[in-house]
Amino acid sequence: MTLPNQRIEQVIEESSHADAPTLAAMPDETVADSPSATEKVPAAKKASAKPRATSNGRAATRTPSTKKTAAKKTAGKKTSSARKTPTPNTPPPKYPRHDVRRALRIPQAILDQNAGHPSTPNETAAFLGVGYSGEFGVEISSAKKYGFLESQGGKLAVTDRAKQALRPRSDTDEENALREAVFNAPEISDVYAHYRGEYLPDERFLKNALVEQFGIPANKVSEFLDIFSASLQAVGLIIKDNDRIKIVDVGREDAVRVSSKSATTRRTPPREVLETGDTCFVMQPFSGHHGGYYEMLFKPAIEKSGLRPVRADENIFGSGKIMDQVWRGIRAARVLVAELTTRNPNVFYELGLAHALGKPVVLVSSGLDETPFDLHHIRVIYYDINDPFWGTKLIDKIAENIRSAIDNPEEAIFTVED
Repeated sequence: MTLPNQRIEQVIEESSHADAPTLAAMPDETVADSPSATEKVPAAKKASAKPRATSNGRAATRTPSTKKTAAKKTAGKKTSSARKTPTPNTPPPKYPRHDVRRALRIPQAILDQNAGHPSTPNETAAFLGVGYSGEFGVEISSAKKYGFLESQGGKLAVTDRAKQALRPRSDTDEENALREAVFNAPEISDVYAHYRGEYLPDERFLKNALVEQFGIPANKVSEFLDIFSASLQAVGLIIKDNDRIKIVDVGREDAVRVSSKSATTRRTPPREVLETGDTCFVMQPFSGHHGGYYEMLFKPAIEKSGLRPVRADENIFGSGKIMDQVWRGIRAARVLVAELTTRNPNVFYELGLAHALGKPVVLVSSGLDETPFDLHHIRVIYYDINDPFWGTKLIDKIAENIRSAIDNPEEAIFTVED
């Protein structure tokens, strides 16, 4: 997937609002039955023609031929059948059909030309020098989904969020308002919450996830990716690293309208109830400062997810062959966490065992160069120790990904395509 460098030019395909149906919006059969604007309908005859007289003096009744009657019945059946054939309707997407900056066009017009007072949709369209149409209705819908507009008695009112973005009073007002808009946009916020702090997977896997997990219509995936990328780029939530795209975690869990908990369960069965003995096995280096990550990061994150943390060292398992303990710990675990930083051979060995057993593993790394190339297509949580809030962010993200691995294990299981 390539990152768009300019704002998306939106192509509107569906109308979310219209004052009255037009010929262009009517079904085909309705248009066919409607006279054109220039077509004149002939006036009905005031009186019928006189009947012909027969030899016996009686008026002859003119009856249509059998062939013509049959033809008319057949044509009528075909027309009726054609009109009854259901037309498949694809539900309109829930996400805004414009990127976050484009969605400010209408609020800007109301502020500039009506002093910010509520305006009717038709008045607003006139401010922009256009007529009200289906496309304009979709643009209004986008602005509402970002929280830039709201309805007040049949009029459109500019929200405080839009005013903060368009008329900022500090250096951070605009960016904060736009980020809040992204965090509250349907489906865009879900995908952001799910992948924040991670590199996006390869385009093929990402598209599959958008359709199967987030419910994005298959024929709208490309449009969604364009809008998603443009919106996140506009607010500095995307980093392009060579050919990979990383979603920035701003560490504001309360700002995300829909957490990854709801996002990951949207199209899945209800969340499973965890048993008391369910464990999460941690695979990590024990030497150096990374050895302290268990108590500082992994243990609280695992407990937050509802599992019991376990790791493979003598203090946890007691006496006995360490490899036997590792094997039993991996087999018994509901989910595993692997710290890939330092490329520790013991961690890689244990990770190989977990993958061979088909266990879901949450991968954690301090950088892309610490992650083996063979694992780049799997979800990996990346952290930056230079971020002053990196510890809190990492704990929250690990807890979320553990729950996600329980609900959607296919995301965290290493698979090989035939």
